[in-house]
Amino acid sequence: MKINRLMEIIIILLNKETITAKELAERCGVSQRTIYREIDLLSSAGISVI
Repeated sequence: MKINRLMEIIIILLNKETITAKELAERCGVSQRTIYREIDLLSSAGISVI
């Protein structure tokens, strides 16, 4: 489910200093392109991911 993946990405980013899109994609079981789209979504929602 998308909301679960978004929360997982947020938690991973809070716990790790840096992580690549490839690593996130592998951990979440999706493509890198999906990670990029979801990072854009989080950024547009005002969540700083950089």
